[in-house]
Amino acid sequence: MGFDNVKELKLVALIALCFVVISPAVAYDPLDPTGNVTIRWDIMSWTSDGYLATVTIFNFQLYRNIMNPGWTLGWTWAKKEIIWTMMGAQATEQGDCSKFKLKIPHSCKRNPQVVDLLPGAPYNMQYQNCCKGGVLTSWGQEPTAAFSAFQIAVGQSGTSNKTVKLPRNFKLLGPGPGYSCGPAKVVPSTVIASDDHRRKTQALMSWNATCTYSQFLASKNPSCCVSFSSFYSDKITPCPPCACGCQNNDTCVTSGSKIPQEDEKNTLKKVNNPPLLQCTHHMCRVRVHWHVKFNYHDYWRAKIAIINFDYRNNYSQWTLVAQHPNLNNVTQVFSFQYKPVLPYESINDTGMFYGLKYYNDMLMQAGPLGNVQSEVLMKKDKNTFTLKQGWAFPRKVYFNGDECMLPPPDSYPTLPNSADKLPTSVSFVAIYVAFSIFFHMVMTVVH
Repeated sequence: MGFDNVKELKLVALIALCFVVISPAVAYDPLDPTGNVTIRWDIMSWTSDGYLATVTIFNFQLYRNIMNPGWTLGWTWAKKEIIWTMMGAQATEQGDCSKFKLKIPHSCKRNPQVVDLLPGAPYNMQYQNCCKGGVLTSWGQEPTAAFSAFQIAVGQSGTSNKTVKLPRNFKLLGPGPGYSCGPAKVVPSTVIASDDHRRKTQALMSWNATCTYSQFLASKNPSCCVSFSSFYSDKITPCPPCACGCQNNDTCVTSGSKIPQEDEKNTLKKVNNPPLLQCTHHMCRVRVHWHVKFNYHDYWRAKIAIINFDYRNNYSQWTLVAQHPNLNNVTQVFSFQYKPVLPYESINDTGMFYGLKYYNDMLMQAGPLGNVQSEVLMKKDKNTFTLKQGWAFPRKVYFNGDECMLPPPDSYPTLPNSADKLPTSVSFVAIYVAFSIFFHMVMTVVH
């Protein structure tokens, strides 16, 4: 192959790489390569002018949940369809239904937007797996709470597989931007088992639309940052300055201000609260602190603290994901749940932490209660274990599915220059010091 051809191939590869990097439709997470939100649409019966369908939203993301105020699902009808009725969800707008005289549809919008019903909705409006306020846990955290469903009666759509047209331009807010959805595709009809599993029914027609998340689409800045400290160094490595952007430093409030208390009454009346951040040098909503606490002979211990700096919003069913080479030997986790994340079965260096139900699964607003903490005990691998060059700190940290900003590696706490090898046990040092003092006292008495 000639030199010119090689140059052309390199140029093509570079251009393709640039498109991959800057394209807003690309949403690939190396720690969750198959994670997505799937919208399944099952037609269960035909009506006089349309059909009755069950729509199910599955959150197949391992560690990214959909928080309050929940998901919003939108699409564009292919023809002149309308929504006669809904159960388990509702359209946010009715639209112009003036041409209907006797029976008024639920929504006549050409591009409706649908939201989940709130908990405690009237029984005659509920549907199976509905009414969670749009909140979905991640699939890796609790699969039974990672999907939601509603029933929809569609009119003016056609009454057979040949006349029905698939909706277009699916859009998902979860609850904010970040998701991009592909086109709906017809799939084999869903088979549904009865509650007693003694009978199976089949949908008349089914289609799926898949939505993937991109942190770059959600926000131009990170939402969280990481700080480090260790027992062997007095140095605390803070979050990088303006780690999450400093564009809001004019609207932040100091920790002792009375504004958060005065703002709380108005905030409770709002559905989607904009953040009200405490003034910090990093200006992040959440900070994760990783502290290397103890170094034993066969084990070492790290402490993890998650601090919320947002006075208006809490985080229910939060998740924390860390990538660290010694997470393949986790011995015990205190006060958090832990589950390995294995995107590639041959590599076990990533784990997901989340709160204990009814104990610390909600990270409260900024203030005295706005933090959760845990400790992790890991067994040493003598062939790879070291505390040098920042090995004890994670390579990546995600909070609620968004990657957090880490400090630059050259700022990590370092071992003392005089210590070629750190004592393998804190207790050994204490015994050694005590023995030295005792020996000195005995020799003094003898002399």
